[in-house]
Amino acid sequence: MRIGVLGTGTMAEGLAGQWARAGHTVFIGGRTPGNARALAERIGHGAGAGSLREAAGFGDATLLAVAYEGVPVTLEAAGAEEGTLSGRALIDCTNALVPGRFVLATDGGPGVAERIAAQAVGAHVVKGFNLCADSVWRMTPPVFADGPLAVPLCGDDEGALEAVRTLVRDMGCVPLDGGPLERARHLESTAAFLLGFWFAGAEPRAALPPAAAQRPHRVAD
Repeated sequence: MRIGVLGTGTMAEGLAGQWARAGHTVFIGGRTPGNARALAERIGHGAGAGSLREAAGFGDATLLAVAYEGVPVTLEAAGAEEGTLSGRALIDCTNALVPGRFVLATDGGPGVAERIAAQAVGAHVVKGFNLCADSVWRMTPPVFADGPLAVPLCGDDEGALEAVRTLVRDMGCVPLDGGPLERARHLESTAAFLLGFWFAGAEPRAALPPAAAQRPHRVAD
């Protein structure tokens, strides 16, 4: 698969590096050409580099991996409002957090993924990869004591979802159906909630019983 990457930060390096090692063709796009070239060189495996607009028009899927504050200007520079991402799976791994408070900066309005979908004309946005730091995505593979990491995905287009499921599996992870894009805001809220626990040194998984134990009880009339 050909994958364009919008961004040159740690998440871009962690995810794109995994996909390049799995045999996918990666092209890094950045606002600063030197940063894009440097990341492509670190990734290796034939990764290319250029502008954000070049990355947007590169391949079958596009990863948006920038800080929330930089999302609108990055999409604008990539030509998203002009349709450069039309028909492509646009993977959104961003989190919109208020610094130090672990609450969403998008509270009271659409989530990040929905805002991206509104700006990126014709793109098929898939929310995913936002629950883990880049250190997890650099693991080869991300497998823990109880098995491979599950990656929740939210999106409306089945073709785009299947493309991203392939990328999840190629990292050694398991795709998890999170429902349509309108549910992506819940995935974003989950990230904010979990980060509060992790930064406090708590283990949030201790609060989650196995699925088999969650049998809903019938409410008497």
